[in-house]
Amino acid sequence: MFYLFLAILCSASIALIFKYTENANTNRYVITSANYFIAFVTSFIMILYKRLFDGLIWEMPFIDDVKLFIENDQHILSPYSSVIWGIIIGGIAGVFFFLSFTYYQKSVRDNGVGISGTVAKLGILIPMIFSIIIWREFPTVIQWIGIVLSLVSILVINLSKKSIKTFDLKPTLLLLFIFGGMAEFSNKIYQKYALNDYKDVFLLSIFFVAFWISVTYTIKRKGKATLKDIFTGFAVGIPNLFSSYFLILSLDTLKTSVAFPIYSAGSIVLINIGGLLIYKEKIAPKNQLAIVMTIVALILINI
Repeated sequence: MFYLFLAILCSASIALIFKYTENANTNRYVITSANYFIAFVTSFIMILYKRLFDGLIWEMPFIDDVKLFIENDQHILSPYSSVIWGIIIGGIAGVFFFLSFTYYQKSVRDNGVGISGTVAKLGILIPMIFSIIIWREFPTVIQWIGIVLSLVSILVINLSKKSIKTFDLKPTLLLLFIFGGMAEFSNKIYQKYALNDYKDVFLLSIFFVAFWISVTYTIKRKGKATLKDIFTGFAVGIPNLFSSYFLILSLDTLKTSVAFPIYSAGSIVLINIGGLLIYKEKIAPKNQLAIVMTIVALILINI
């Protein structure tokens, strides 16, 4: 739970940094590119610092190693195969990371912030459901109650009567749900089969691919880049990297169906508390209810 708390803290800080810039004339695409850049550079520095590739030997062909975990899902890939696995899964995840960001922007424009925020957060249902079906990670009865409470708190904090009345399941919402959920699920896919010692390779691959897609997209839009946008991106990139870093560590000891609802709901709670303490924003009554529900969910899940 300590690693999960650190992941939640990093996730919340991203939103609070964006909150600081929301009234400024900023280029979100430049910020996103700078965020991915600093994240993959930091991952690369961590790989060099830890000397991850020192003594790395080719024990068996990667395909043969993969066949072993297909036959036995308890099998963990060798160091060499973990590196290859991290590059492949990380590269695919990088595409999902960028697409989820892009479709969030589109969905906010088409559907409003409330519905978009809700659907983005509920994307955690994808890793939850897949983990239950594929790996039989069933929560206890009490944990189920906590999970349901955390999911309801997400709905309570994001939805309003107006957003519910105008709700319409548009393609942007469906794609946001899928891309966001698959981006989160990639963390579990890596952690389940590869050695966590090589998670920095996985994270490097994610943010390297996302950076190049993002910077290409930014150049095509011909947006103006300022030093403020770049430094804001750098400030976001570090917690963005470590939110995934600590989430992967937490999945070593927590069931996916437990970790993801708490990660999502906990982030929302900290964002609201941070908004109160830093930006002097009042917490709406329904958000106060959601915070209480999340705290109760945390207690139930840890019983």
